[in-house]
Amino acid sequence: MPPNDVARIAAIDDPYQLLRVATERLNAAQQEVTELSRLRRRVIQDLHARGMSYAQIAKEAGLTRGRIHQIRHTGPSPEGTFLGTGTITLASPLKQEAANARPVVAMEDVTAAKRLEDLARGFDLALELEHVAIGGEINLNRPNLIVICGPMLSPAIGALFESDPVLEWVKDSAWTLRDRRTDEVYRSGSDSEPASNVDYAYLGRLARPDGKGNVLVFTGIHPQGSLGVVQLLQTEIAALWGQAGDKRFSTVVRVDYDLATGEPVRSELASPLYRHEEG
Repeated sequence: MPPNDVARIAAIDDPYQLLRVATERLNAAQQEVTELSRLRRRVIQDLHARGMSYAQIAKEAGLTRGRIHQIRHTGPSPEGTFLGTGTITLASPLKQEAANARPVVAMEDVTAAKRLEDLARGFDLALELEHVAIGGEINLNRPNLIVICGPMLSPAIGALFESDPVLEWVKDSAWTLRDRRTDEVYRSGSDSEPASNVDYAYLGRLARPDGKGNVLVFTGIHPQGSLGVVQLLQTEIAALWGQAGDKRFSTVVRVDYDLATGEPVRSELASPLYRHEEG
């Protein structure tokens, strides 16, 4: 914390305000330390991957080889930045209950959110939950936003998907995903003949409407697909981060699931992971 901040906070007369401001500033400082530690570890990993030894990195950075090795193997993992930095906001949609018109949250979305929260906490990231309102209203122009929502439930999310230069949602007899480059169409097994326990999901990082950042968004054609994306993040986030980093991308995820429980048993990329060169 800069000395002038300490002096400013110490000069607050009201003890309750001082306590509140000091706590808020300390929380922000701790978050900053976490992200700087993550960035430092990431730089060392990148330099080592380019062929530099820890001794060479230490010499150039003015640190000991032991200290470089320690940084490389301790602290928050850099692949956590695939999800975001600091405090992440995770939004999932409210849906209208047919019987009494009450807004409800799908159990699969609750489960996906809980598993994603556990994953984020494992990377020393905080996560706050909110809902996409019935009608689809959501402010997408915020940092560190993750949305689990399909185009049918939100015009704003639908417009976001339309900005993808490679993949598109298509509605004919059922929702499908189409790869514009290969013309391949991905249809859920439950919408096919014969039916199968396979779903497909969209995973991508797309530009915010204001152009000042990105939104990480994913959803299955059916709920099993969304759970499968979370499983993929749990098991393959390092590989995804290695391919996409914090840049814009999109891909299709194939999810094989247990028919009785709806739980994913295998999740893998069904299409290439397409980097969007502009961001």
